[in-house]
Amino acid sequence: MKTVILTGGMGSGKSAVCRYLKTRGVPVYDSDARTKTLYDRVPSLVDRMQEMLGISLRDARGAFDRKALASVIFSDPGKKSQVESLVYPAVLDDFKRWKRWHRPKGWSYGPVPFVVLESAVILSHPLFDGIGDRVVLVDADESIRVARSVARDGSDPDAALRRIRAQSFDRDRVDAILRNDGPLEALPVETDRVFLDLFLSLHNKYKQY
Repeated sequence: MKTVILTGGMGSGKSAVCRYLKTRGVPVYDSDARTKTLYDRVPSLVDRMQEMLGISLRDARGAFDRKALASVIFSDPGKKSQVESLVYPAVLDDFKRWKRWHRPKGWSYGPVPFVVLESAVILSHPLFDGIGDRVVLVDADESIRVARSVARDGSDPDAALRRIRAQSFDRDRVDAILRNDGPLEALPVETDRVFLDLFLSLHNKYKQY
């Protein structure tokens, strides 16, 4: 079973692509969602972060306090790196376990030979090098991404633009770019086009193509 990395910046439409792929029977690993569940499923991970940061990351009921962690990592790049050094290996192990238990339901053209790993930051962290067989970048014009981010989060346009421009992607490592400049109704056609090419290149039955 192969792995296709799906990445892209804020407002690009990664989540919409993932939702569509799931309807086609493609297993999708949502890195953000799975990381949040790790804090609840692996209490020792929170304990280790508390010890490393020297602060409490639990509320009065003993539950993990996500806001407390966010306030630390968004204000101190050094502590953010420390947290990532603990969390990312746990995410990688979690993905490997998830992949072993997930098998695709099938595609219109036959059994899907890959799972999708969705992450906005995966290409910038060497720990994940080699985990993917193909990389797809979801992209859209900057103005469209800003408008989507403002509509989704109610954020300030200038702040959204700064966050978008702070993200970078090594396009030399990208195998396909999925353009998402149009309306939501157009996304399935573009997604099918990109992923059918991947299907043909990764499925043994179609190697001759």
